[in-house]
Amino acid sequence: MIVHVVLFKLKDGSPESVAATVKVLEGLRGRIPVLRELEVGADVLRTDRSFDLALTASFDSLEDLQAYQVHPAHQEVVAYIAGVRESVVAVDYER
Repeated sequence: MIVHVVLFKLKDGSPESVAATVKVLEGLRGRIPVLRELEVGADVLRTDRSFDLALTASFDSLEDLQAYQVHPAHQEVVAYIAGVRESVVAVDYER
């Protein structure tokens, strides 16, 4: 299994902006067949080193992760995130 973890720091870290972005990210659920698990969470500590949001997604294989990356539903989210993010980091690992 491949686990895809992405951390987002938003330009506007207000609770309203964070909630709107959580809704967009959770909108991926059920739209991409290769996406096995999806978890989205907002940071609760809100320290200087914190990111605002985390997304964790699981896939059966690297090929499925690659299919997810180019899927139109994911590309819609990528376009939204490009407009609201200050920074983003990711890690992909095999479980």
